[in-house]
Amino acid sequence: MRQPTDRITPLLAVAILACAALPGAARAAEKSPLVVSAVAFERMEYRLGDEGDLLAWEGEAFVGTDEWKLRLESEGEWSLDGHGFETLESQVLIQRPLDEFFDLKAGLRYDAPSGPNRLYGVLGLSGLARQWVEVEAALFFSEEGGAPSARLELEYELLLTNRIILTPAVEVDFAFADDEEIGVGAGLSTSELGLRLSYDLLYRDVAPYLGLHWEKAYGKTAEFGREEGEGTDELFAVIGVRLRF
Repeated sequence: MRQPTDRITPLLAVAILACAALPGAARAAEKSPLVVSAVAFERMEYRLGDEGDLLAWEGEAFVGTDEWKLRLESEGEWSLDGHGFETLESQVLIQRPLDEFFDLKAGLRYDAPSGPNRLYGVLGLSGLARQWVEVEAALFFSEEGGAPSARLELEYELLLTNRIILTPAVEVDFAFADDEEIGVGAGLSTSELGLRLSYDLLYRDVAPYLGLHWEKAYGKTAEFGREEGEGTDELFAVIGVRLRF
């Protein structure tokens, strides 16, 4: 029987080689590069919905230089109705600049939803597009079990004042094949839309916010959800805080 490490090793090798193959290898420096680190929770919120309330978070930590960074990312939803985790996703990524505005990220993603856990390789881009729209795009691939998929996230910060910020965000997930064991169907599987109004209480490091969050499933993903008695179109009121250290 193949062990988990048998799958992790080739996926991690692909991720590292993808970053290393970028043009513009690091120039020799006279002094050691500056190492920086940070921890941030862009979203830590309570979601109030008609079909149940959730605690949700989206956080990350990184350490590294301008040329190379190691990132840990986590996001998930915890049901307050006694059902435990609705979703739980963790990523370990290597990040390297691609150009002035975009970075390449590659690594591993581990999901622990209901049903079998899933391990994926990750290859993606993140950065600023025109009009200062924040972009996250990623491909997820697996040797066995999980279906390959793609994700696109867009976010924009509209400064109403120096402290009050309105942030619309959208996330779309697309699967290239069915993975019925975890309730994902081929094609456009899910989308999330959010609108949050925040107040920078302490610079950009502490910012409480209010807003709305909408999740919708499509096609076979919605069919699988209905068979399990899950909601496929949910709107939440949210209250939360953004924290950066």
